[in-house]
Amino acid sequence: MDPSSSGSGGNSLPSVGPDGQKRRVCYYYDPDVGNYYYGQGHPMKPHRIRMTHSLLARYGLLNQMHVYRPSLASQRDLCRFHADDYIKFLRSVTPDTQQEQTRLLKRFNVGEDCPVFDGLYSFCQTYAGASVGGAFRLNHGHDIAINWSGGLHHAKKSEASGYCYVNDIVLAILELLKYHERVLYVDIDIHHGDGVEEAFYTTDRVMTVSFHKFGDYFPGTGDIRDIGHSKGKYYSLNAPLDDGIDDESYQSLFKPIMSKVMEVFRPGAVVLQCGADSLSGDRLGCFNLSIRGHAECVRYMRSFNVPLLLLGGGGYTIRNVARCWCYETGVALGQELEDKMPANEYYGYFAPYYTLHVTPSNMENKNTRHQLDDIRSKLLDNLRKLQHAPSVQFQERVPDTEVPDPDKDQDDPDERHDPDSDTEVDDNKAVEASARRSILGMKVKREFGENDTKVQVGMEVKREFGGENDTKVQVGMKVKRKFGENDTKVQDGGRVASEHRVLEPKAEDNGFSIQAPHVCARAMAVDEPSNVKNEPEGN
Repeated sequence: MDPSSSGSGGNSLPSVGPDGQKRRVCYYYDPDVGNYYYGQGHPMKPHRIRMTHSLLARYGLLNQMHVYRPSLASQRDLCRFHADDYIKFLRSVTPDTQQEQTRLLKRFNVGEDCPVFDGLYSFCQTYAGASVGGAFRLNHGHDIAINWSGGLHHAKKSEASGYCYVNDIVLAILELLKYHERVLYVDIDIHHGDGVEEAFYTTDRVMTVSFHKFGDYFPGTGDIRDIGHSKGKYYSLNAPLDDGIDDESYQSLFKPIMSKVMEVFRPGAVVLQCGADSLSGDRLGCFNLSIRGHAECVRYMRSFNVPLLLLGGGGYTIRNVARCWCYETGVALGQELEDKMPANEYYGYFAPYYTLHVTPSNMENKNTRHQLDDIRSKLLDNLRKLQHAPSVQFQERVPDTEVPDPDKDQDDPDERHDPDSDTEVDDNKAVEASARRSILGMKVKREFGENDTKVQVGMEVKREFGGENDTKVQVGMKVKRKFGENDTKVQDGGRVASEHRVLEPKAEDNGFSIQAPHVCARAMAVDEPSNVKNEPEGN
């Protein structure tokens, strides 16, 4: 039987063990993230991340993961995808000064849906830093990394969109591409993952797959006929869905399509955007998925035993968002959580039943069997047109980012975060580490206006780096940058790691190179996991 038609391909790749095997999981959380506020009446509420974290603590999941407080992504980090002038605007604009910048507000699409609020830039730095940090961890030995504050998939190179300002997903994928020939992006948010698709529309090194509501619905993109362009043709897959889709109908598409994607594309890492607005009863959504049905996508992608980055996204009935992401954290850890919810700081939100799961509604499923069969048939046909696993010949390796050994005197690395406490940090101590930025022959193709771009690998950079801090590093140069005195890595309740310095190797010292070069984002220099830590900020 063809596994792509049966939907049973979860172990179709060579597996390192059964699906129930314990994974090495890390989790990123900043205790300040819940303080950010889009404004009165705005449906996006970062407070949902704090509610999720509280449930994780009360269910005892934090002590089963490596828990990190992310470093703030620097302007340079963010400009690895976004335009310099856009990031400088986000950095400078405040609620008090926005009236003086009306022209730029319009230019960068900042306003009603994407308002200016206190701490906007710090918010972007926080969730982007967590996603890039998670990608870095996957590059250095973790099996699964989780950042529920990330997944803001609508942000474009030069504009905000759909409550999203910085596209942390694109930045994380660029980080993963430093170590993996191919990266798969999967989006189960009810809205099309347009920002990510657009960023990688012309490359065969990133495949994007989006399951979303299509029609008279934001952002209006994601037609099944949108398949990619040039080298990226057939590397964008879109499953356009109608109102009321339930668990059974959703999985009848998701599993056979993803089975075939994994067989044909064979990614080195997977990024799964777990937008919870596809759940039944969402304030802005119109799907009818249960939490178990939504989490089945996580369980299925986990079963392939490929490094997996789990990100948040949409979700506007926040009590159900917290339920969903808590349950999916359990799935990542191989734990089945009790339905009866333990007492927690936000217990009242979950009245009257105080359970983890909620019953889907009886809304009509407008997705007919014929429509679903047609979508599945067209997408599988597109996949058959691909050559299996496009090759990227390695001849010289992109310079590595070393992960120093932890201080031999530090606390037991197996000791975990206290589930009854929030993420805290102790005294800071400066560390030095290296960082670099390499762009090896990237072509930036302008297609959608003056500032919008699509990235294609294999040619030269056409956009000049205007900021004084922007650098372009050619192969064969030796790069060393020190972190400033504010860069820290701190254990929670433990000893501060010893200072260290890492030098970048020269390109000619490495063992191989990439013939089809790709975009690189600098990994944040961090130490081996033990307890909750700060990660060092970039300059």
